Amino acid sequence: PPSSQNNEQGSTLRDLLTTTAGKLRLGSTDAGIAFAPVYSTGTASGKSGRTMPNILDDIIASVVENKIPPNRAPKINVKSEIKDEPKDDKKCIQDDCSKRYSDIPYSWICDKHVLWLRDHKNSNNWKLFKECWKQGRPVLVSGMHKKMNFSLWKAESISLDFGNQQADILNCKDSIISNTNVKEFWDGFEDVSKRQKIKNGETALLKLKDWPSGEDFKAMMPARYEDLLKSLPLPEYCSPEGKLNLASHLPGFFVRPDLGPRLCSAYGEFALQVQQLPHHDIGTTNLHIEVSDVVNILVYVGIAKGNGVLSKSGVLKKLEEEDLDDLLRKRLKDSSELPGALWHIYAGKDADKIREFLQKIAKEQGLEVLPEHDPIRDQSWYVNKKLRQRLLEEYGVKTCTVIQFLGDAIILPAGALHQV
Repeated sequence: PPSSQNNEQGSTLRDLLTTTAGKLRLGSTDAGIAFAPVYSTGTASGKSGRTMPNILDDIIASVVENKIPPNRAPKINVKSEIKDEPKDDKKCIQDDCSKRYSDIPYSWICDKHVLWLRDHKNSNNWKLFKECWKQGRPVLVSGMHKKMNFSLWKAESISLDFGNQQADILNCKDSIISNTNVKEFWDGFEDVSKRQKIKNGETALLKLKDWPSGEDFKAMMPARYEDLLKSLPLPEYCSPEGKLNLASHLPGFFVRPDLGPRLCSAYGEFALQVQQLPHHDIGTTNLHIEVSDVVNILVYVGIAKGNGVLSKSGVLKKLEEEDLDDLLRKRLKDSSELPGALWHIYAGKDADKIREFLQKIAKEQGLEVLPEHDPIRDQSWYVNKKLRQRLLEEYGVKTCTVIQFLGDAIILPAGALHQV
């Protein structure tokens, strides 16, 4: 700045940033800034030594003041860390990946909308994942349970260790939440005769809501917490210390989203009497959006016993009625695979169409539609098969149907709508 401004500290944004940056230590991790200071190795007078961060000139010139002399060349030279980046991501995703990633066992499911990584141990999975993630597509990684201590995740084991804990339990049929002893939930997990009854003697469809979660999970279940962390898929991205896990490396002054982990447990709809749910209108997780990317690992599948419970073959038959692609139907017929959850996933770009559709259906059903209510944010809908067909016919929105088998990890980008 001109000499007349030398004594004015912070008179412009340039002065404020330069003055602040000059006080920072190189490589400081507690500086409270969103980028590290960048120093050049020389000065304008030719003397050696560190100068003010030269990156500020480029930032301010392009965004704020545009005062850099035209004869001064920009000093930023950004290069890709990975060589041979594809010029056409979409073409690579759909056509060229078999050549570029021939060493990675993978398939595409849901009309090439979901990447299925079939070997969780392959160290190069993250390279193909990165290409898919650029497109905002979900990813499925199978076999994660093979890395885990399976005995830790059995229903009876959790009930034995933590049955005396209190937690919120949701009855998915009427959305009534009660605070009760979790042993009651786990006792009925695989024995229908021990489940709660509601009006007319119907069996409750219960869900243990996010118990435990976050720091409570780590404090209450340290062995399970460590078992989960060492078994995460794509550790470069999913691990708290992963080099691609941006959220874990944000400066301390950012308000971070709740990154969990959370234990989500629910009774299966197909374990109820078929005549009670003829159209499968009830889900254990209604349609919603997460504010951060999420990885969901199916660590245990219980097979319920009791009156009115479908046999395994009956469950498979019901799942085959879904709009599945050939690879998922093939997995259903594999006796070594154990299906546990049914997902319906939608791209974030379809959120407005789905919101409009649900408001339309609400009006058709005589429900009050208030302007401040958002059916997706409120998680008030499970979109059944009939509605999914109407959504396709009337709005052109196709449902991506995924069956999650034991050990499957489903990784969803933030903004992707889904129900379970």
